[in-house]
Amino acid sequence: MELDLWAISDGSLEALKWVALVLMVGDHVNKYLLHESSASLYALGRMVMPIFGFVLMHNLCRPGALANGLHVRAIKRLAIFGALSTPAFVYLVGWWPLNILFTLLVATLIVLLWEQGGTARRLLAFPLFLVGGALVEFWWPALLCCLGAWAYLRKHTPLRLSLWVLATASLAVINGNFAAVVALPLIWAATRVDVPMPRMRWVFYAFYPAHLSFLAAFLAMR
Repeated sequence: MELDLWAISDGSLEALKWVALVLMVGDHVNKYLLHESSASLYALGRMVMPIFGFVLMHNLCRPGALANGLHVRAIKRLAIFGALSTPAFVYLVGWWPLNILFTLLVATLIVLLWEQGGTARRLLAFPLFLVGGALVEFWWPALLCCLGAWAYLRKHTPLRLSLWVLATASLAVINGNFAAVVALPLIWAATRVDVPMPRMRWVFYAFYPAHLSFLAAFLAMR
């Protein structure tokens, strides 16, 4: 049994990224400048990771993505901009965990190994999940959230949808609430509309280290 496909236009997918970006800025301002004094900004910020994870997994599930090298290109971009973000992130958070771009990188690596197939590659995906999840921001629940979205996008069944919801809900272990789950109906709502918005791929990669660097510099000058 398959559920209706969550088909989403490129414009609506882009709009989701902008929503996540705005929520991320609000969350980081609340965390680093306001000392998490706003419960509303904190709760809204919990939706950011599931949204960006969904967008990434949706792109990896596009027809021909593996053959066209999309996974490898995404890994390279995440590694480059994750590294560029590291100095500011270390100043703001510390050396551990690694920032969210590395979380998405590990999830993409796991998907790549699984989609390439072969016993050796698929077996390697499990220790990568265990070790990678110990190193990256939001840890194993974030990887489960991304992989849950990927599994559901590959095959729309009630079981896989349930697992995606549960994986997203597992972020409550870290977040202290279930606000991340609210991202799922928001994503679904985006599939019901077609937002005419052009794709701006590099903006989101570049914005992450840029805004962290601004926050770190601002705090350093206070």
